[in-house]
Amino acid sequence: MIQLPAGSGSLVDRVRSYSANDLVGDLLGSSATAIITLPMALALGVAITATSGDAPGVGALAGLWGAVAVGFFAAVFGGTRGLISAPSAPMAVAMMAVVSHYTLAEAFTVAIMAGLIQIAMGALRLGRFVAYTPYAVISGVVSGVGSIIVVLHVAPFFGSEVASNGLLSAIGAWPQVLQDINVEASALGLITLLVTIFWPARLRKVVPAILAALLIGTVLGVVWLTDAPTIGDVPSGLPSLNWPILSGDFLVNAIESALIMALIGALASLLCCPVADSMTREVSDPNRELIGQGLGNAVAGAIGGLPGGGVMLMTAANIRAGGRSPVAGVVVALLMLAVALGAGSITESIPHTVLAAILIKTGWDVIDWRFLRHIRLLPRGHVAVMLITMIATIFTDLVIAVAIGLILAGLINAARLERLELSDVISVPLLEGSPDDPYVARIGLVQLRGRFTAASANALVRVIAADIEEHEVVIFDFTRTGGLDESAVLVIEQLFNRAHENGTPCVIAGLGGSAESALNSLGVLNDFSADRLADNLTEARELARELLDQEAELV
Repeated sequence: MIQLPAGSGSLVDRVRSYSANDLVGDLLGSSATAIITLPMALALGVAITATSGDAPGVGALAGLWGAVAVGFFAAVFGGTRGLISAPSAPMAVAMMAVVSHYTLAEAFTVAIMAGLIQIAMGALRLGRFVAYTPYAVISGVVSGVGSIIVVLHVAPFFGSEVASNGLLSAIGAWPQVLQDINVEASALGLITLLVTIFWPARLRKVVPAILAALLIGTVLGVVWLTDAPTIGDVPSGLPSLNWPILSGDFLVNAIESALIMALIGALASLLCCPVADSMTREVSDPNRELIGQGLGNAVAGAIGGLPGGGVMLMTAANIRAGGRSPVAGVVVALLMLAVALGAGSITESIPHTVLAAILIKTGWDVIDWRFLRHIRLLPRGHVAVMLITMIATIFTDLVIAVAIGLILAGLINAARLERLELSDVISVPLLEGSPDDPYVARIGLVQLRGRFTAASANALVRVIAADIEEHEVVIFDFTRTGGLDESAVLVIEQLFNRAHENGTPCVIAGLGGSAESALNSLGVLNDFSADRLADNLTEARELARELLDQEAELV
């Protein structure tokens, strides 16, 4: 039976404990967050519009409606105090990949599907398992996403339109972009970019760099560098409902993209949760957070808004300014709603190059520079997974990139696990006694210490099978064996069979617990007589010597 996660405290309890000080802190936090959310939502919305090739202006509003829907529902139904959700760079790139294959209406249906998948993940309590995704894969995806954002916005930075046929098309258009460079747009973009980089630290607490860049760039575009292309008229008013496309063929084809979008959104949000927890000293509920994020993305898709997730920058700004409860996220969403209802008059004068400069800085910050700076010190396998995932993200799409990254990470982890498990295997001849002892080196000892799984199963055969042929009796010591999965059990059966084919008697020592249960479950011990089972290694040695004596008598 599926149970919804209860979270920390009921809604009634949280309302009762809410104080005036909490309200003041949430209002301060939401104010600080809103001035970051607004330019990001506008910029990401315009970026989606340019990629999809739809009518200019629609995207800016899509970004705002995404901030309203995702921000509101994730705050009310999520499980992390202080977390702010909105359209994010990773989800924007996922949406770009979707709109490059489908119409905008179909892409919003994919967003609805992704939201429903996130709700199901939360209801099935899969939140903690999503966090098990290897960091190298996450790093590769986010670095690829950051690179894509930077590359796609080179053209609007210099006053040209974004190529709508993907990343390679955008790169291929660079010579023409440089040939047709708009000097005023380029100067305005450069000024905006410099503001985002060098805005004084002492002023950032009052006016964040991203808002300062938006305001300064827009004012300069209105009063001085007026030749830079602007967003233009943006429709205002309530959104229209986008009924999901329920065609069977489309749903089957789109499920893969929806799964990847859901996974990326879940990862982005759940990675923000421990950061928010460390700042608020609370404990988040990842399953309830997934349900809140899923509701937000499903509603965003239904009203033509961009999907999103938890955003680290906005969350940090909110908590530092005093925001602690879901009220802060709700207020941010309401502020975005007010802007969306009057978006035309507010956003129509914003130059494209200003938003491009903001997104270039955002993309640059998204790249996992910490991983890249320490690349020489990291294990080669992890580096390979990260770089291949990043390249696949840039030059294919997120669906393929995540699949490749997870497969490579799984293979590398299996190889590492194999080495660890084989380090607990001892296969040696018994050399006890004097050189004249007739039993010296005739008995082989195989000790399996720890746990053994499919990772080391085949290697066990390679390591031990050759040793079996060199001895007249082999002792299998399970005294320190922690556990065996089905693959390891079948390999041990294969070793027993190899010994039988070679005419090498086997003695089992110290068998019990989970290891014995695993061997019995597949009937591996059915052909073993009780006189070949010993309680400990000392008894096993005596049994092995008796077998050698019996063999000598027969000769």
